[in-house]
Parts: sequence; C-alpha cells; structure tokens
Amino acid sequence: MSLFFKKTQKLEAQIDEYLDLVVKGGLIFKLGIKCYLSNQMTEFENYLTDLRKIEDRADDLRRNIEIKLYTRTLIPEARGDVLGLLESSDKVLNITTENLLEFSVEIPRINEELKNDFIELANRSVECLENTVSGIRSYFKNIDAVRDYVTKVQFYKKETNKVAEKIKRTIFRTDEPLSQKIHVRYFAFHIERIAEQSEDVCDRLSIATIKRLE
Repeated sequence: MSLFFKKTQKLEAQIDEYLDLVVKGGLIFKLGIKCYLSNQMTEFENYLTDLRKIEDRADDLRRNIEIKLYTRTLIPEARGDVLGLLESSDKVLNITTENLLEFSVEIPRINEELKNDFIELANRSVECLENTVSGIRSYFKNIDAVRDYVTKVQFYKKETNKVAEKIKRTIFRTDEPLSQKIHVRYFAFHIERIAEQSEDVCDRLSIATIKRLE
C-alpha cells in the first residue's frame, strides 16, 4: 500500500490484516455450508464459531483503523473513500456471518437435488467477495488493476443470480409444501446477498478509483 502509506507501516499492516479477515470469513463460510449440507453439524457449528470470532476481530480492527485515519489526519484527500470501502466491506462480512448463523438457528431442510446448487451458490458469492477484496488491495497498490477485479465481481455476481434463480425455479416446481418452498427461497436469497453487497462495494471502489485518477 505504498501509494498511500509510505510512513505508516503499522496502519498498512492493519488494513492488510482486516482484508485478510474478510477473505478468511468467505472461505470459512463455504466450508460451513458444505458441512451443513452433508449433515456434519458439529463441524458446521465450529465453523460458525470461527466466523463469528473473525467478524469480531474485523470489527475491532476497522474501528482502530478509522480512529487512526481521523485522529492522525492521514491521507485527508482520500480518507472518506478509504473509510467507505472498509465500512462497506464490513457489511459483506456481516452478511456472510449472518447467513451461517441463520442456518444454525432455523435449520432449513435443503432438498437433496438442490444441495450441489447451494454449494455452487456459496462458491460464486464468495468469489465475488474475494475479487472485491483484491480490487480494494489494488486501489492501494496497483490502481490500474482495479477495473479487472470490478469486472470479475460483476461477472460472478451475474453467475450467482443465475444459480439462485435456478434454485428458486426448481423448488417452486416441486410438490413440497409452500412453507418449505419459501424457506429454501429465503436461504438462496440471503446467500445471494453476499454477491449483491460485494457489487455495491465495487461500485464505491470504482468511484474512488476515478477520483484518484483525476
């Protein structure tokens, strides 16, 4: 992140650690979903515990970074954009954690023929998250690469939408009770939100990038 933080190595390390936590959160989410769908509930709950710890650590780091950016008057010309990127990224991690928590609380019954689709839905959503983080890193280190990552997020977001639509169409064409159909749709929708929020972050990232290049 030398483009901004030549004299603030500690802050640079904290932002890198924060972004690492967002990526780890996505990876743990994918593992948790796979365990849930294969009925490995002990492992699933362990992943949920790990993810909640990551979210807590990320929240603490983000607040610490925000305080330093304000109190030390660092990068005043881009401070608002950096804070916005961190806060919107935090929403992605929060949604990811909330998703796994909802599986634990509501224990949805996912039809056998939809399990692979749910795994794919989780994978595509997390690919959006991962490329969003890569885009944010590029904003600091190699701004010319930001556009490539934003394009990838837009692509995987559309793929996420396709998988979610497939799940919804499939479940509503079964003979399951309406309550079951709605429950499955609910969980598909909320996993899809990871990709939606990632795209929102990239919209903010694109604007921040344009401002830096002006």
